[in-house]
Amino acid sequence: MPVKNKIHLITYPDSLGGDLKSLHSVLNNYFSDIFKGGIHILPPFPSSGDRGFAPKTYLEIEPAFGTWEDIKVLGEDYDILVDLMVNHISRQSAYFQDYLEKGKESEYRDLFITLDKVWEGGEPVKEDVDKIFLRRPKPYSTFKIGKKGEEEKVWTTFGSDDPSEQIDLDVKSEKVIQLLTDFFENFSNNNIKTVRLDAVGYVIKKLGTSCFFVEPEIYEFLELMKKMADSYDMELLPEVHAHYETQYKLTERGYWIYDFILPYTILDTLINKSSENLNEYLRDRPINQFTMLDCHDGIPVLPDLEGLIDTKEARKVVEVCKSRGSNMSLIMSDEHKAEDGFDVHQIGGTFYSVLGQHDDAYLAARAIQFFAPGVPQVYYVGLLAGENDYEAVERTGEIREINRHNYTIEEIEESLEKDVVQRLLMLMRFRNEYPAFDGEFQVLAAPNGEVHLAWQKEDKRCTLHIDLQTYNTVIDYTDQNGATLSYRV
Repeated sequence: MPVKNKIHLITYPDSLGGDLKSLHSVLNNYFSDIFKGGIHILPPFPSSGDRGFAPKTYLEIEPAFGTWEDIKVLGEDYDILVDLMVNHISRQSAYFQDYLEKGKESEYRDLFITLDKVWEGGEPVKEDVDKIFLRRPKPYSTFKIGKKGEEEKVWTTFGSDDPSEQIDLDVKSEKVIQLLTDFFENFSNNNIKTVRLDAVGYVIKKLGTSCFFVEPEIYEFLELMKKMADSYDMELLPEVHAHYETQYKLTERGYWIYDFILPYTILDTLINKSSENLNEYLRDRPINQFTMLDCHDGIPVLPDLEGLIDTKEARKVVEVCKSRGSNMSLIMSDEHKAEDGFDVHQIGGTFYSVLGQHDDAYLAARAIQFFAPGVPQVYYVGLLAGENDYEAVERTGEIREINRHNYTIEEIEESLEKDVVQRLLMLMRFRNEYPAFDGEFQVLAAPNGEVHLAWQKEDKRCTLHIDLQTYNTVIDYTDQNGATLSYRV
Protein backbone atom coordinates (compact mmCIF):
# COMPACT_ATOMS: atom_id res chain seq x y z
CA MET A 1 0.00 0.00 0.00
CA PRO A 2 1.92 3.10 -1.22
CA VAL A 3 2.12 6.12 1.09
CA LYS A 4 -0.10 8.94 -0.22
CA ASN A 5 1.49 12.32 -0.89
CA LYS A 6 -1.22 14.09 1.08
CA ILE A 7 -1.36 15.53 4.59
CA HIS A 8 -1.39 13.11 7.52
CA LEU A 9 -2.61 13.73 11.07
CA ILE A 10 -0.67 12.67 14.19
CA THR A 11 -2.85 12.21 17.27
CA TYR A 12 -3.26 10.24 20.45
CA PRO A 13 -6.36 8.02 20.46
CA ASP A 14 -7.97 10.13 23.20
CA SER A 15 -6.79 13.65 22.28
CA LEU A 16 -9.58 14.69 19.93
CA GLY A 17 -12.81 14.03 21.79
CA GLY A 18 -11.78 11.34 24.28
CA ASP A 19 -11.63 8.00 22.44
CA LEU A 20 -11.40 6.32 19.03
CA LYS A 21 -15.10 6.67 18.21
CA SER A 22 -14.93 10.37 19.00
CA LEU A 23 -11.77 10.71 16.92
CA HIS A 24 -13.55 9.17 13.93
CA SER A 25 -16.53 11.48 14.45
CA VAL A 26 -14.32 14.59 14.79
CA LEU A 27 -12.43 13.73 11.62
CA ASN A 28 -15.59 13.15 9.61
CA ASN A 29 -17.45 16.17 11.01
CA TYR A 30 -14.71 18.81 10.98
CA PHE A 31 -11.79 17.60 8.85
CA SER A 32 -13.23 15.22 6.26
CA ASP A 33 -11.27 16.79 3.37
CA ILE A 34 -8.05 17.52 5.29
CA PHE A 35 -6.29 14.26 6.16
CA LYS A 36 -6.30 12.51 2.83
CA GLY A 37 -2.87 11.03 3.57
CA GLY A 38 -3.98 9.16 6.65
CA ILE A 39 -3.89 9.15 10.44
CA HIS A 40 -0.97 8.29 12.71
CA ILE A 41 -2.61 7.07 15.90
CA LEU A 42 -0.07 7.23 18.70
CA PRO A 43 -0.05 4.01 20.76
CA PRO A 44 -3.66 2.97 21.52
CA PHE A 45 -2.56 -0.23 23.25
CA PRO A 46 -2.71 -1.12 26.97
CA SER A 47 0.35 0.54 28.48
CA SER A 48 1.97 1.11 31.85
CA GLY A 49 3.68 4.42 31.12
CA ASP A 50 5.15 7.01 28.75
CA ARG A 51 1.71 7.79 27.34
CA GLY A 52 1.38 4.51 25.50
CA PHE A 53 5.05 3.92 24.68
CA ALA A 54 5.39 1.22 27.34
CA PRO A 55 2.92 -1.22 25.70
CA LYS A 56 1.80 -4.38 27.46
CA THR A 57 0.66 -5.97 24.20
CA TYR A 58 -0.27 -5.08 20.62
CA LEU A 59 -3.02 -7.67 20.43
CA GLU A 60 -5.50 -5.50 22.35
CA ILE A 61 -6.65 -1.88 22.38
CA GLU A 62 -6.79 -0.03 25.70
CA PRO A 63 -10.49 -0.36 26.66
CA ALA A 64 -10.71 3.34 27.60
CA PHE A 65 -9.97 4.15 23.93
CA GLY A 66 -12.19 1.52 22.29
CA THR A 67 -11.56 -1.73 20.43
CA TRP A 68 -9.76 -3.09 17.39
CA GLU A 69 -13.11 -2.86 15.61
CA ASP A 70 -12.98 0.94 16.07
CA ILE A 71 -9.53 0.97 14.45
CA LYS A 72 -10.70 -1.28 11.64
CA VAL A 73 -13.72 0.93 10.88
CA LEU A 74 -11.56 4.08 11.03
CA GLY A 75 -9.22 2.37 8.59
CA GLU A 76 -12.03 2.14 6.04
CA ASP A 77 -12.08 5.95 5.80
CA TYR A 78 -8.41 6.79 6.46
CA ASP A 79 -5.07 5.03 5.99
CA ILE A 80 -3.89 4.18 9.50
CA LEU A 81 -0.31 4.28 10.81
CA VAL A 82 0.56 2.82 14.23
CA ASP A 83 3.72 2.44 16.27
CA LEU A 84 5.55 -0.77 17.03
CA MET A 85 8.10 -0.28 19.82
CA VAL A 86 10.49 -2.90 18.50
CA ASN A 87 13.05 -2.06 21.18
CA HIS A 88 10.97 -2.68 24.29
CA ILE A 89 7.78 -3.77 26.00
CA SER A 90 6.18 -2.99 29.35
CA ARG A 91 7.41 -4.60 32.54
CA GLN A 92 3.70 -5.00 33.33
CA SER A 93 3.27 -7.17 30.22
CA ALA A 94 2.24 -10.78 30.74
CA TYR A 95 5.59 -11.80 29.26
CA PHE A 96 7.79 -9.96 31.75
CA GLN A 97 5.50 -10.64 34.70
CA ASP A 98 5.79 -14.35 33.97
CA TYR A 99 9.57 -13.96 33.93
CA LEU A 100 9.52 -12.13 37.28
CA GLU A 101 7.39 -14.88 38.79
CA LYS A 102 9.16 -17.93 37.37
CA GLY A 103 12.64 -16.57 36.76
CA LYS A 104 14.84 -18.75 34.60
CA GLU A 105 12.03 -21.31 34.32
CA SER A 106 9.83 -18.83 32.44
CA GLU A 107 9.07 -19.65 28.80
CA TYR A 108 9.53 -15.92 28.07
CA ARG A 109 12.99 -15.55 29.62
CA ASP A 110 14.68 -15.37 26.23
CA LEU A 111 12.58 -12.33 25.19
CA PHE A 112 14.70 -10.10 27.39
CA ILE A 113 18.35 -9.03 27.55
CA THR A 114 19.71 -10.11 30.89
CA LEU A 115 23.18 -8.65 31.30
CA ASP A 116 24.78 -12.09 31.31
CA LYS A 117 23.99 -12.10 27.58
CA VAL A 118 26.21 -9.03 27.23
CA TRP A 119 28.89 -9.18 29.93
CA GLU A 120 30.50 -12.26 31.42
CA GLY A 121 29.03 -12.78 34.86
CA GLY A 122 26.27 -10.24 34.13
CA GLU A 123 28.22 -7.31 35.60
CA PRO A 124 28.46 -4.17 33.43
CA VAL A 125 31.91 -2.81 32.62
CA LYS A 126 32.27 0.97 33.07
CA GLU A 127 34.46 1.36 29.99
CA ASP A 128 31.70 -0.17 27.85
CA VAL A 129 28.87 1.75 29.56
CA ASP A 130 30.69 5.07 29.00
CA LYS A 131 30.47 4.51 25.23
CA ILE A 132 26.71 3.90 25.25
CA PHE A 133 24.32 6.63 24.07
CA LEU A 134 22.39 6.78 27.35
CA ARG A 135 18.74 7.79 27.62
CA ARG A 136 18.77 7.29 31.40
CA PRO A 137 21.60 7.28 34.00
CA LYS A 138 22.32 3.57 33.40
CA PRO A 139 21.22 1.17 30.63
CA TYR A 140 19.73 -1.47 32.91
CA SER A 141 17.35 -2.08 35.80
CA THR A 142 17.64 -4.60 38.63
CA PHE A 143 14.77 -6.98 39.41
CA LYS A 144 14.15 -9.80 41.83
CA ILE A 145 13.08 -12.87 39.89
CA GLY A 146 11.67 -16.30 40.65
CA LYS A 147 10.57 -17.77 43.96
CA LYS A 148 14.00 -17.24 45.52
CA GLY A 149 14.01 -13.54 44.63
CA GLU A 150 17.39 -13.66 42.94
CA GLU A 151 18.62 -10.32 41.62
CA GLU A 152 18.86 -10.02 37.85
CA LYS A 153 19.98 -7.02 35.80
CA VAL A 154 17.94 -6.51 32.62
CA TRP A 155 18.70 -4.04 29.81
CA THR A 156 16.38 -1.01 29.88
CA THR A 157 17.26 1.77 27.42
CA PHE A 158 14.38 4.09 28.33
CA GLY A 159 12.36 5.11 31.35
CA SER A 160 12.49 7.81 34.02
CA ASP A 161 11.74 5.33 36.82
CA ASP A 162 14.07 2.79 38.42
CA PRO A 163 13.34 0.04 37.68
CA SER A 164 12.16 1.13 34.26
CA GLU A 165 8.68 0.47 32.88
CA GLN A 166 10.20 -0.29 29.45
CA ILE A 167 12.05 -3.60 29.17
CA ASP A 168 14.26 -4.07 26.11
CA LEU A 169 13.53 -7.00 23.82
CA ASP A 170 16.27 -9.29 22.53
CA VAL A 171 15.88 -9.09 18.76
CA LYS A 172 18.40 -11.92 18.38
CA SER A 173 15.83 -14.23 19.96
CA GLU A 174 13.60 -16.31 17.70
CA LYS A 175 10.84 -15.87 20.27
CA VAL A 176 10.99 -12.08 19.83
CA ILE A 177 10.83 -12.39 16.04
CA GLN A 178 7.79 -14.66 16.37
CA LEU A 179 6.19 -12.12 18.72
CA LEU A 180 6.78 -9.31 16.21
CA THR A 181 5.33 -11.52 13.45
CA ASP A 182 2.18 -12.03 15.52
CA PHE A 183 1.88 -8.27 15.99
CA PHE A 184 2.25 -7.58 12.26
CA GLU A 185 -0.39 -10.18 11.44
CA ASN A 186 -2.79 -8.57 13.88
CA PHE A 187 -2.13 -5.13 12.37
CA SER A 188 -2.84 -6.49 8.90
CA ASN A 189 -6.12 -8.01 10.07
CA ASN A 190 -7.23 -4.61 11.34
CA ASN A 191 -6.63 -2.32 8.36
CA ILE A 192 -3.22 -0.92 9.38
CA LYS A 193 -1.38 0.42 6.32
CA THR A 194 1.92 1.69 7.79
CA VAL A 195 3.98 0.64 10.82
CA ARG A 196 6.37 3.07 12.46
CA LEU A 197 9.32 1.24 14.02
CA ASP A 198 9.72 3.32 17.15
CA ALA A 199 13.15 3.39 18.83
CA VAL A 200 14.51 0.97 16.22
CA GLY A 201 17.96 2.55 16.45
CA TYR A 202 18.46 1.03 19.90
CA VAL A 203 17.68 -2.63 19.15
CA ILE A 204 21.28 -3.81 18.65
CA LYS A 205 23.45 -4.07 21.77
CA LYS A 206 27.12 -4.59 20.98
CA LEU A 207 30.06 -4.03 23.30
CA GLY A 208 32.52 -1.35 22.26
CA THR A 209 29.83 0.66 20.47
CA SER A 210 27.28 3.31 21.44
CA CYS A 211 24.61 0.56 21.19
CA PHE A 212 22.79 2.93 18.86
CA PHE A 213 22.35 2.24 15.14
CA VAL A 214 25.03 -0.43 15.17
CA GLU A 215 26.09 -1.25 11.61
CA PRO A 216 25.73 -3.58 9.79
CA GLU A 217 23.48 -5.43 12.25
CA ILE A 218 20.81 -2.71 12.23
CA TYR A 219 20.33 -3.18 8.46
CA GLU A 220 19.93 -6.94 8.90
CA PHE A 221 17.17 -6.33 11.44
CA LEU A 222 15.47 -3.72 9.26
CA GLU A 223 15.56 -6.06 6.27
CA LEU A 224 13.83 -8.70 8.38
CA MET A 225 11.16 -6.17 9.37
CA LYS A 226 10.75 -5.07 5.74
CA LYS A 227 10.16 -8.63 4.58
CA MET A 228 7.58 -8.98 7.32
CA ALA A 229 5.83 -5.74 6.29
CA ASP A 230 5.99 -6.60 2.59
CA SER A 231 4.31 -9.94 3.25
CA TYR A 232 1.31 -8.01 4.61
CA ASP A 233 1.46 -5.23 1.97
CA MET A 234 2.37 -2.62 4.59
CA GLU A 235 4.83 0.28 4.56
CA LEU A 236 7.57 0.74 7.15
CA LEU A 237 8.66 4.02 8.72
CA PRO A 238 11.82 3.62 10.85
CA GLU A 239 12.01 6.26 13.60
CA VAL A 240 15.66 7.16 14.19
CA HIS A 241 16.89 10.28 15.98
CA ALA A 242 20.49 10.40 14.82
CA HIS A 243 23.05 12.37 12.85
CA TYR A 244 21.50 13.21 9.49
CA GLU A 245 24.02 11.07 7.60
CA THR A 246 22.72 8.05 9.50
CA GLN A 247 19.19 8.87 8.39
CA TYR A 248 20.32 9.25 4.80
CA LYS A 249 21.81 5.75 4.85
CA LEU A 250 18.26 4.50 5.37
CA THR A 251 16.88 6.44 2.40
CA GLU A 252 19.63 4.99 0.22
CA ARG A 253 18.28 1.56 1.14
CA GLY A 254 14.76 2.55 0.15
CA TYR A 255 13.29 3.26 3.58
CA TRP A 256 11.07 6.17 4.49
CA ILE A 257 12.56 8.40 7.18
CA TYR A 258 11.48 11.37 9.27
CA ASP A 259 12.85 14.78 8.42
CA PHE A 260 13.91 15.69 11.94
CA ILE A 261 16.11 18.50 10.57
CA LEU A 262 13.34 20.61 9.06
CA PRO A 263 11.50 21.77 12.24
CA TYR A 264 14.55 23.43 13.82
CA THR A 265 15.70 24.78 10.45
CA ILE A 266 12.33 26.47 9.92
CA LEU A 267 12.42 27.79 13.49
CA ASP A 268 15.90 29.21 12.93
CA THR A 269 14.79 30.75 9.62
CA LEU A 270 11.84 32.57 11.16
CA ILE A 271 13.58 33.70 14.36
CA ASN A 272 16.73 34.96 12.58
CA LYS A 273 14.84 36.15 9.48
CA SER A 274 17.37 34.50 7.18
CA SER A 275 16.71 31.89 4.49
CA GLU A 276 20.36 30.94 3.93
CA ASN A 277 20.43 27.74 6.03
CA LEU A 278 16.96 26.67 4.89
CA ASN A 279 17.75 27.07 1.20
CA GLU A 280 21.03 25.22 1.50
CA TYR A 281 19.29 22.37 3.29
CA LEU A 282 16.33 22.10 0.90
CA ARG A 283 18.55 22.01 -2.18
CA ASP A 284 20.16 18.74 -1.22
CA ARG A 285 18.07 16.29 0.81
CA PRO A 286 16.29 12.99 0.13
CA ILE A 287 12.64 13.25 -0.86
CA ASN A 288 11.38 9.98 0.68
CA GLN A 289 10.75 11.63 4.03
CA PHE A 290 7.85 12.38 6.33
CA THR A 291 7.93 16.04 7.37
CA MET A 292 6.63 17.54 10.60
CA LEU A 293 7.01 20.64 12.77
CA ASP A 294 5.84 19.42 16.16
CA CYS A 295 4.94 16.05 17.61
CA HIS A 296 4.36 14.22 20.90
CA ASP A 297 8.04 14.72 21.76
CA GLY A 298 9.94 17.97 21.22
CA ILE A 299 11.58 19.81 18.34
CA PRO A 300 14.75 17.81 17.58
CA VAL A 301 18.15 19.48 18.00
CA LEU A 302 20.98 17.03 18.87
CA PRO A 303 22.01 14.55 17.60
CA ASP A 304 19.77 15.15 14.57
CA LEU A 305 21.40 18.44 13.55
CA GLU A 306 24.95 17.63 14.63
CA GLY A 307 27.30 19.17 12.08
CA LEU A 308 24.52 21.32 10.59
CA ILE A 309 24.24 23.97 13.30
CA ASP A 310 26.58 26.44 14.94
CA THR A 311 26.02 25.73 18.62
CA LYS A 312 26.64 29.39 19.55
CA GLU A 313 23.80 30.39 17.24
CA ALA A 314 21.70 27.47 18.48
CA ARG A 315 22.03 28.75 22.06
CA LYS A 316 20.45 32.03 20.92
CA VAL A 317 17.52 30.19 19.31
CA VAL A 318 17.09 28.12 22.47
CA GLU A 319 17.03 31.27 24.62
CA VAL A 320 14.30 32.78 22.42
CA CYS A 321 12.28 29.58 22.82
CA LYS A 322 12.78 29.63 26.59
CA SER A 323 11.58 33.23 26.70
CA ARG A 324 8.40 32.02 24.99
CA GLY A 325 7.82 29.30 27.60
CA SER A 326 9.65 26.28 26.13
CA ASN A 327 11.32 23.60 28.22
CA MET A 328 14.34 21.53 27.22
CA SER A 329 15.11 17.82 27.04
CA LEU A 330 18.87 17.38 27.57
CA ILE A 331 21.43 14.77 26.50
CA MET A 332 22.54 12.57 29.40
CA SER A 333 25.91 11.32 28.14
CA ASP A 334 28.88 13.74 28.11
CA GLU A 335 30.34 11.87 25.15
CA HIS A 336 27.35 12.78 22.98
CA LYS A 337 27.10 16.48 23.83
CA ALA A 338 28.61 19.12 21.53
CA GLU A 339 32.28 19.96 22.05
CA ASP A 340 31.39 23.22 23.79
CA GLY A 341 28.96 21.46 26.14
CA PHE A 342 25.78 22.35 24.24
CA ASP A 343 23.38 19.58 25.29
CA VAL A 344 19.87 20.32 24.02
CA HIS A 345 18.25 17.14 22.73
CA GLN A 346 14.78 18.56 22.06
CA ILE A 347 12.95 21.86 22.53
CA GLY A 348 9.62 21.33 24.29
CA GLY A 349 6.58 23.40 23.36
CA THR A 350 3.91 23.79 20.71
CA PHE A 351 5.21 25.19 17.44
CA TYR A 352 2.65 28.00 17.68
CA SER A 353 4.07 28.96 21.09
CA VAL A 354 7.75 28.78 20.09
CA LEU A 355 6.88 31.31 17.37
CA GLY A 356 5.37 33.63 19.98
CA GLN A 357 1.75 32.82 19.02
CA HIS A 358 2.31 34.93 15.91
CA ASP A 359 -0.31 33.85 13.35
CA ASP A 360 1.59 34.92 10.24
CA ALA A 361 4.88 33.40 11.43
CA TYR A 362 3.09 30.13 12.20
CA LEU A 363 1.43 29.99 8.78
CA ALA A 364 4.76 30.80 7.11
CA ALA A 365 6.27 27.83 8.97
CA ARG A 366 3.51 25.52 7.79
CA ALA A 367 3.81 26.80 4.22
CA ILE A 368 7.53 25.96 4.19
CA GLN A 369 6.78 22.51 5.60
CA PHE A 370 4.13 21.81 2.96
CA PHE A 371 6.40 23.01 0.14
CA ALA A 372 9.38 20.97 1.34
CA PRO A 373 9.54 17.66 -0.60
CA GLY A 374 8.09 14.79 1.41
CA VAL A 375 4.85 13.64 2.99
CA PRO A 376 3.62 16.22 5.51
CA GLN A 377 2.30 15.26 8.94
CA VAL A 378 0.47 17.71 11.20
CA TYR A 379 0.27 17.06 14.93
CA TYR A 380 -3.19 17.54 16.40
CA VAL A 381 -2.09 20.40 18.72
CA GLY A 382 -0.50 22.15 15.75
CA LEU A 383 -3.68 21.61 13.74
CA LEU A 384 -5.58 23.67 16.32
CA ALA A 385 -2.75 26.21 16.85
CA GLY A 386 -2.56 25.08 20.46
CA GLU A 387 -0.50 26.86 23.10
CA ASN A 388 1.82 25.46 25.77
CA ASP A 389 -0.03 23.44 28.44
CA TYR A 390 1.87 24.32 31.61
CA GLU A 391 -0.84 22.91 33.87
CA ALA A 392 -0.37 19.44 32.37
CA VAL A 393 3.39 19.62 33.03
CA GLU A 394 2.76 20.66 36.62
CA ARG A 395 0.13 17.96 37.15
CA THR A 396 2.11 15.07 35.68
CA GLY A 397 5.73 16.06 36.22
CA GLU A 398 6.35 15.12 32.55
CA ILE A 399 7.86 18.03 30.59
CA ARG A 400 6.60 16.69 27.24
CA GLU A 401 3.00 17.17 28.39
CA ILE A 402 3.55 20.82 27.44
CA ASN A 403 2.47 19.78 23.93
CA ARG A 404 0.02 16.96 24.64
CA HIS A 405 -3.21 18.72 25.54
CA ASN A 406 -6.38 16.62 25.23
CA TYR A 407 -9.17 18.52 23.50
CA THR A 408 -12.85 18.21 24.28
CA ILE A 409 -15.35 18.64 21.44
CA GLU A 410 -16.10 22.12 22.80
CA GLU A 411 -12.41 23.06 22.72
CA ILE A 412 -12.09 21.76 19.17
CA GLU A 413 -15.04 23.89 18.07
CA GLU A 414 -13.60 26.95 19.84
CA SER A 415 -10.25 26.40 18.14
CA LEU A 416 -11.92 26.12 14.75
CA GLU A 417 -13.24 29.65 15.21
CA LYS A 418 -9.71 31.06 15.33
CA ASP A 419 -8.60 32.86 12.19
CA VAL A 420 -5.18 31.16 12.22
CA VAL A 421 -6.80 27.70 12.19
CA GLN A 422 -9.13 28.53 9.31
CA ARG A 423 -6.20 29.91 7.32
CA LEU A 424 -4.21 26.77 8.09
CA LEU A 425 -7.05 24.54 6.89
CA MET A 426 -7.20 26.48 3.61
CA LEU A 427 -3.44 26.00 3.16
CA MET A 428 -3.77 22.28 3.90
CA ARG A 429 -6.50 21.93 1.27
CA PHE A 430 -4.26 23.61 -1.28
CA ARG A 431 -1.40 21.22 -0.44
CA ASN A 432 -3.70 18.21 -0.80
CA GLU A 433 -5.36 19.24 -4.03
CA TYR A 434 -2.89 21.17 -6.18
CA PRO A 435 -1.35 18.71 -8.69
CA ALA A 436 2.11 20.33 -8.95
CA PHE A 437 3.16 18.79 -5.61
CA ASP A 438 3.59 15.51 -7.48
CA GLY A 439 6.03 17.16 -9.87
CA GLU A 440 9.46 18.81 -9.64
CA PHE A 441 10.67 20.98 -6.75
CA GLN A 442 12.92 24.06 -6.94
CA VAL A 443 14.57 26.39 -4.48
CA LEU A 444 14.47 29.74 -6.30
CA ALA A 445 17.01 32.52 -5.97
CA ALA A 446 15.88 35.07 -3.41
CA PRO A 447 17.27 37.75 -1.09
CA ASN A 448 18.40 36.40 2.29
CA GLY A 449 15.34 37.91 3.97
CA GLU A 450 12.91 36.01 1.74
CA VAL A 451 11.93 32.42 0.93
CA HIS A 452 11.05 31.46 -2.66
CA LEU A 453 10.12 27.80 -3.34
CA ALA A 454 8.33 26.28 -6.33
CA TRP A 455 6.71 23.10 -7.65
CA GLN A 456 5.84 22.31 -11.26
CA LYS A 457 4.10 19.44 -13.02
CA GLU A 458 3.35 19.88 -16.72
CA ASP A 459 1.42 23.17 -17.04
CA LYS A 460 0.68 23.50 -13.30
CA ARG A 461 3.10 25.60 -11.24
CA CYS A 462 2.94 27.06 -7.75
CA THR A 463 5.45 29.37 -6.09
CA LEU A 464 5.77 30.26 -2.42
CA HIS A 465 6.97 33.76 -1.46
CA ILE A 466 7.65 34.62 2.19
CA ASP A 467 8.90 37.98 3.47
CA LEU A 468 10.80 37.02 6.63
CA GLN A 469 10.61 40.54 8.00
CA THR A 470 6.81 40.60 8.06
CA TYR A 471 6.07 36.85 7.62
CA ASN A 472 3.74 37.83 4.78
CA THR A 473 3.21 34.59 2.81
CA VAL A 474 1.83 34.44 -0.74
CA ILE A 475 1.35 31.52 -3.14
CA ASP A 476 1.16 32.19 -6.89
CA TYR A 477 -0.29 29.34 -8.94
CA THR A 478 -1.65 28.60 -12.40
CA ASP A 479 -5.28 27.58 -12.55
CA GLN A 480 -6.96 25.10 -14.94
CA ASN A 481 -7.26 27.83 -17.59
CA GLY A 482 -3.56 28.72 -17.47
CA ALA A 483 -4.12 32.01 -15.64
CA THR A 484 -1.80 32.95 -12.75
CA LEU A 485 -3.58 33.59 -9.46
CA SER A 486 -2.28 34.76 -6.08
CA TYR A 487 -3.36 33.51 -2.69
CA ARG A 488 -2.28 35.13 0.59
CA VAL A 489 -1.86 32.37 3.17
